[in-house]
Amino acid sequence: MKKRIAILGSTGSIGTQALDVIKAHPDILEVEILTAHCNADLLIKQALEFKPNSVVIGLEKLYKKVADALQPHDIKVFAGENSISQIVESQEIDIVLAAIVGFAGLKSTIKAIESKKTIALANKEAMVVAGQLVTRLAQENAVNILPVDSEHSAIFQCLVGEFHNPVEKIYLTASGGPFRGKSREFLSKVTKEDALKHPNWEMGKKITIDSATLINKGLEVIEAKWLFGLKPEQIDVIIHPQSIVHSLVQFKDGSMKAQMGLPDMKLPIQYALTYPYRFATDYPRFDFMDYPQLNFEKPDTSVFRGLNLAYEAMRRNGNMPCILNAANEVVVNAFLQDKIGFLQMNDVIENCMRKISFIAEPSLEDYIQTDQETRQKAKELI
Repeated sequence: MKKRIAILGSTGSIGTQALDVIKAHPDILEVEILTAHCNADLLIKQALEFKPNSVVIGLEKLYKKVADALQPHDIKVFAGENSISQIVESQEIDIVLAAIVGFAGLKSTIKAIESKKTIALANKEAMVVAGQLVTRLAQENAVNILPVDSEHSAIFQCLVGEFHNPVEKIYLTASGGPFRGKSREFLSKVTKEDALKHPNWEMGKKITIDSATLINKGLEVIEAKWLFGLKPEQIDVIIHPQSIVHSLVQFKDGSMKAQMGLPDMKLPIQYALTYPYRFATDYPRFDFMDYPQLNFEKPDTSVFRGLNLAYEAMRRNGNMPCILNAANEVVVNAFLQDKIGFLQMNDVIENCMRKISFIAEPSLEDYIQTDQETRQKAKELI
């Protein structure tokens, strides 16, 4: 039987690539629901092509535009952020691809878990902000969370068939972004245009800036802790400029497994949607002769301080990762609007981590309150 997919955030980078995957495998995958925040034109175009049962446009003022365009095609249209959370309860959904960027994706991810849907998780912030809550709910509802991030997908693939063998350590690889090897003096002058030129991956603006600061790898470290039940000391980061080895697992006997391939997000997206099976693709194949040398080096955390801030947040736990994430979302948005310098982003994040009240055992309401307070503080600091 076909797997029926709800794509939360279908107009973003992950969402559009997921639709390419579904288009390539119409015999096994079909679109049931599409949602977007404000890109009504692309949402309409996607709906006309894939004919989902329903679509949701988050910005309510765009409802009439979307509804008028889709009314002749028997596609239901809903509006509002609450509708995105409500629609995942549909019995017609088999898999929810959680691809809404940032804290905004947390509520719908939790609702999908409570509705006992398999989660293909691209929204790492849900795990960063509320990993303890999300993993507990997944266990209570017997829900599988299948990672879409290339690094976490790699760890997951390395662990298939190994779940009875304890993990000694994992290594998350990072390309190093466009500023690998650069000094703080160099970074003090970079522009958003410089930061958006990722050497290997084609991604949205938010994650591309996060990769340039290495804060993205820090968020992935926190996500890995919850996804794989690890302690902070079991997670390491290694810079790998070629982005061929997507991550590695080291077992207690000292042996290591790595997942490799050309950098293409459609591969981990497809694996999450078709797990436990692999289906043929026409994507370019890796050739060792094109990569006679694979390089690895330690990240320079004296320059890219965001990685250390993420480790600190992970060790303290509680609402500290929520503070880190909220402050980061604000500073990245400010950087993209030329309101703050590249190096100042980490200064604001660290300041928020020192000044926002720490809560050791936060509830969902605590996370929401922490997120709001941190955003306000970060904006004041900027």
